[in-house]
Amino acid sequence: MKPKLLAVVGPTASGKTALSIALAKRFGGEIVSCDSMQVYRGMDIGTAKPDEAERAGIPHHLIDVVSPDEPFSCADYAVLAKKAVDEILSRGNLPIFCGGTGLYLDAVLTGNVFAPDIPEETVKRVCDMTPEERYRLLSEADPESAAAIHPNNEKRVARALAVTLGTGIPKSEWDRRSRLAPKPYDSLILGLDYTDRQVLYDRIDRRVDLMLGNGLTEEAERLDLDRNTTAGQAIGYKELYLWLDGTLSYEEAVEKLKQNTRNYAKRQLTWFRRDPDTVWLYPDTMTPEELIGAASEAVMKWKEE
Repeated sequence: MKPKLLAVVGPTASGKTALSIALAKRFGGEIVSCDSMQVYRGMDIGTAKPDEAERAGIPHHLIDVVSPDEPFSCADYAVLAKKAVDEILSRGNLPIFCGGTGLYLDAVLTGNVFAPDIPEETVKRVCDMTPEERYRLLSEADPESAAAIHPNNEKRVARALAVTLGTGIPKSEWDRRSRLAPKPYDSLILGLDYTDRQVLYDRIDRRVDLMLGNGLTEEAERLDLDRNTTAGQAIGYKELYLWLDGTLSYEEAVEKLKQNTRNYAKRQLTWFRRDPDTVWLYPDTMTPEELIGAASEAVMKWKEE
């Protein structure tokens, strides 16, 4: 039998942390963060890392893994996540993934086949190209990937082209091999969404206000992240840097932060809605106790299968 793995997913500010901790208490679980920004040390307020009180004594993994100036990829995450899962299972506990980075979770659940490391000269060659040249070459070398990526998504275009040129195998073929790989875990995915989307957006706005009240501006200023790194482009930091660098007023930066977070929530829901097996729960239709009860019922049913 495949080892069991639980995941609590959904958009930002939907209540994933509280539910995952409640389930960890009830079912002997340990939390594995599935957030591409919580891996960075020092980025605490802006990534909504749970503090010691929120963690309630439940072990948490893959938080504060690397410095913000260090490169960290989905492939890196998959290796560390598998190691964490193996350790949790060895203790007889239930791994519970919690977060909103669907790409990272998929890398664990689907047994992704990652392309090997790309030669540095290839990466540099791609980086030195104009965005138009990169997309044109990707369209010629891997039309399937080009069709699936918006030309303005320069980061994904560059990655797909680097993989294709650096390995001699189209990025789309690597993706196909990943989809065909046997799934290593028996997983249950619980998704949180809101029947009234405005309720979610109001929660997002309140969370941003709370983060700012708790010192997000000071945190961003203290970290002074490189604006061109993945960490420096994280929502919550990049908007404040526009203010700190004199591009926007403070009020404009805060409004942009809220809008970007709402847009991110939409993208998260689109990603997680792709999986027809996800069990969706709606916190705005029940009390917190009822939500925990419904989630627990789904987990018990799954564990008995």
